[in-house]
Amino acid sequence: MGEMRELTVSHDVDAEPEAVWRIITDLDAFERTISAIEQVERLDDGAGFGVGTRWRETRTLFGRTATEDMEVTSIDSGRSYVTEAESHGAHYRTVMTVEPLGSGRSRLSTTFGAEPQGFLAKVLGATVGRLFDRATRKALEKDLAEIAAAAQATP
Repeated sequence: MGEMRELTVSHDVDAEPEAVWRIITDLDAFERTISAIEQVERLDDGAGFGVGTRWRETRTLFGRTATEDMEVTSIDSGRSYVTEAESHGAHYRTVMTVEPLGSGRSRLSTTFGAEPQGFLAKVLGATVGRLFDRATRKALEKDLAEIAAAAQATP
């Protein structure tokens, strides 16, 4: 087992926390909301969003198309949820959080973690990690800005 590398980014949104929460839990709108996501295919019964919700997400990341099977493993309704995935020798964990800031504003944060396993854990050194952090931070910031724009456009 490798060590979980985590990265957190936040974006302040001119929208109520409830509006932001609706956007980040509307699985069927992910493709329209986040430009990096090309396709979302539900792998569950298609009912709502909660623990056990599963989907296959195809997105462009670092100039390449990748498809991952995601699952919601924890949820604090209206406040945060955790998704996890296993892919290419690594365990991925993402936490999405919405905090009220008052006056119709909120803070959207995401913490993305990757834990290389097996051979990959030995290969990935500190240099690769720093490059990963920079590129991943940029991608996460873009996702949050697009979610914020969608929430702010919601009446």
